[in-house]
Amino acid sequence: MKFIRLAVVVFFVSLLSGCDKNVVYKAHEDIDDGLWYIKNKPSFKVEITDTTQTYNLYYVLRNALQYPYYNLYITRNFTGPDGKVISNTLEEVFISNETTGKPYGHGLGDLFDHKIPFLKNYRFPRSGTYTFTISQSMRQNPLPFIISVGVSVEKVALEK
Repeated sequence: MKFIRLAVVVFFVSLLSGCDKNVVYKAHEDIDDGLWYIKNKPSFKVEITDTTQTYNLYYVLRNALQYPYYNLYITRNFTGPDGKVISNTLEEVFISNETTGKPYGHGLGDLFDHKIPFLKNYRFPRSGTYTFTISQSMRQNPLPFIISVGVSVEKVALEK
């Protein structure tokens, strides 16, 4: 019986994480013990070659159901290929309903995955390697029950 459950879980996880032709970059960093310290600033390097294309950029987060807040403050540092800061932004993202506490995103057991847009229809000004560094900016340090954080860069699909 355990084997059947495991096979079903593996099937659905592989189905949900199947490749998408529009995904240019997708990566995440696991947070040790689910405790996200302010000093822990995962960094993601994205190679952009097509500057004529528009892209949607997303935070990819995973949290446990026990996460004590409905929101999360994230600071995103975005630098270009020349090392110059393009933006340094503090953003509030919502990962559950403030009133009901019902988590947004997709869940399996007590874990929830979120794909939260932070730049839509963005056109990179030049080709090269762009760096996104993400840190938590909540008052609590460490921030519990954040399992992983990452970035996804996807081409905007052309309408047919």
